[in-house]
Amino acid sequence: MSGQPTVFAAEFPPGTDSFEFDSLIPALRDTAAATLVTKITLLVWIAVAALIIFFLVAYRDPKIVPTRAQWMAESLYGAIRDGVCREVIGREGVRFAPYLTTLFCFILLTNLFGIIPFAQISPNSHIAFPAVLAVITYVVYIWLGIKKHGFFGYLKMSTIPPGTPILLLPIMIPIEFIQNLIMRPVTLAVRLFANMFAGHMVLLVFILGGVALFEAENFLLRPVSLLSWATAIAMTFFELVVQILQAYVFTLLTATYIQSSIAEEH
Repeated sequence: MSGQPTVFAAEFPPGTDSFEFDSLIPALRDTAAATLVTKITLLVWIAVAALIIFFLVAYRDPKIVPTRAQWMAESLYGAIRDGVCREVIGREGVRFAPYLTTLFCFILLTNLFGIIPFAQISPNSHIAFPAVLAVITYVVYIWLGIKKHGFFGYLKMSTIPPGTPILLLPIMIPIEFIQNLIMRPVTLAVRLFANMFAGHMVLLVFILGGVALFEAENFLLRPVSLLSWATAIAMTFFELVVQILQAYVFTLLTATYIQSSIAEEH
């Protein structure tokens, strides 16, 4: 490609710097606190505030014939309570419905920021946020397991599959320990992060690629930019499906881990 690209085309191809943002407060830039108030952290606080306000307003004055907001809130809660908590965890699952509903709604909203104009990036495309969510889930199901079975009882249940021959225990115990007590939070965080990171990168490639083609000196490349932008629109709808699915998968796996912790045996 020849010619002098504009500032938009100069950003193509996008790299990891597309995920880096300066502090929104100029005085904090180039300081240790620069990452505390960025676009990413602002989006997280907006998500938290939006969810709190939504559920407070929805249940402020509940009616027999629900308002639209009440219906939406009840539908979300009911879907997670019945479709995840009861189906996966069982009779005890209802008590985890508030946490799992909150988890699903928070992940879904922060994922949707990736395709919302002016936001156009999900906080979950930064590994720190999925990691924190995974650690919370990890602490919850480990604590529930220890509370139910005791420390050594839970450790035995998590590392020794029922019916394992004694000769296989030296092999199975390390494998089960790593799989159940180490890799679960890691895979939870990495799965969500990788999907949001990749989705943002794909959209950037087609959008900025279209800009670069449109501004190319060779005018024959300009019509191809329309194809690039059309692909970006199609990928946006695909990304929407991925965002919803990843929020559900994270919540479903959390419920599965909780169920495994409070079950009588594996």
